Amino acid sequence: MPNKIILNQRISNFNKKISIPGDKSISIRWVLLSSLASGVSKAKNLLMSEDVLASLQAVKKLGVKVVVEGRDCKIYGVGVGGYKYKKNLIIDAKNSGTLGRLISGILIDTPFPIKIVGDKSLSKRDFKRITEPLSKFGASFHLSNNYNLPLTIKGSKKLKPIRFFENIGSAQCKSSVIFGGIKATGKTIIKAKKSRDHTELLLKHLKLPIKIKKKKNFDLIEISKVKKVKPINYKIPSDISSSAFFMALTALSSKSKLIIKNVNVNPTRIGIITILKKMGVKILLLNKKIYKGEQISDIFIKSPRNLRAINCPSKLNSEAIDEFLIIFLIAAKAKGTSIFKHLDELNKKESPRLKLGAKILKMMGVKITTTKGSIKIFGNPKLKIKKKIIIQKYLKDHRVFMTSVIAALSFGGEWHIHDKDSIKTSFPNFLKIIEMFKK
Repeated sequence: MPNKIILNQRISNFNKKISIPGDKSISIRWVLLSSLASGVSKAKNLLMSEDVLASLQAVKKLGVKVVVEGRDCKIYGVGVGGYKYKKNLIIDAKNSGTLGRLISGILIDTPFPIKIVGDKSLSKRDFKRITEPLSKFGASFHLSNNYNLPLTIKGSKKLKPIRFFENIGSAQCKSSVIFGGIKATGKTIIKAKKSRDHTELLLKHLKLPIKIKKKKNFDLIEISKVKKVKPINYKIPSDISSSAFFMALTALSSKSKLIIKNVNVNPTRIGIITILKKMGVKILLLNKKIYKGEQISDIFIKSPRNLRAINCPSKLNSEAIDEFLIIFLIAAKAKGTSIFKHLDELNKKESPRLKLGAKILKMMGVKITTTKGSIKIFGNPKLKIKKKIIIQKYLKDHRVFMTSVIAALSFGGEWHIHDKDSIKTSFPNFLKIIEMFKK
């Protein structure tokens, strides 16, 4: 079968209720922490994407038993010091920066060199941002070109605590050091720019030795050596980053309503909701609850009569970093000029997303201006596409593919979108859910 799809029909109005697969960030963290637990951990609704499957394969290589049945999973944890390290071990992180960076922190006590590799896209991303702080614990690292995968870790049995200032706003960097601190004797202190806090919440839920002080612009985190992790039974909530594509589809439609069930609405992840509300989209959070420290709710969204342009506050960037491609689409239909600044980090994701987002908007006929880290989008509420658009050569970035699908269904035209297998990274049944909206 060809690894592309052709779309040439806009979606009409709809009134739907859908469920989205499990949260990718929580799924990967559950796998890694469950492998360190003393006993059997169970998960329901685990995301069965390539990133999570790569995480399961990684812990299996370290001597951990894993049993998968559908979207349920059991992990037979081996304890904090129980990994079976072997010579010449290679761990393939595939496309997952979360896996590659977080497991690097866990492996800093390996007595044998371990090599971490990734796919073409991941191998272009900066890993020096984690190896620099992790090396201060006492482990040593060798990177390709001083920045990239493959990297080789040689651990130490005498790991000392560190102080680390995380000033990028990267949850992966922060979490990598937190996992390193689990293995080090003493108190590791992290001053971290605001970013996702799934790792901290899970460790707090497990009553591990972590303290968090929330300041205005940063969090102060203290983590001490962990002797034992209890098993973790977790029903994984739905992923807001995956839900966001259908939120955008609703926002770009007319006279449409959508409910997405049981979504993780962690405050560090809901930038998309804040931004869409500012642009005139009606969004309500229903049936709110707290589950293992995470905030969960159903999301109700109704398409607006008119979309407003936005001068997007940069403080929302980290909360919406994975959603900006579809936010750009919404800005393309908004009345007025939308401005997004300080998005340099967007070009350091699976692909240079800011550059590719700008390229797609130009192909759609949207007027834009860009600088290195910003984009200005001149919206057109009457935008309709009547030409052929080909999307290819984008490093098989799953979010570029899904954004292109939403653009095709919202604005029309004939879209030839290549590399549909890219969605296996985060959202394997994306196209099946899309089919529900065509009925």
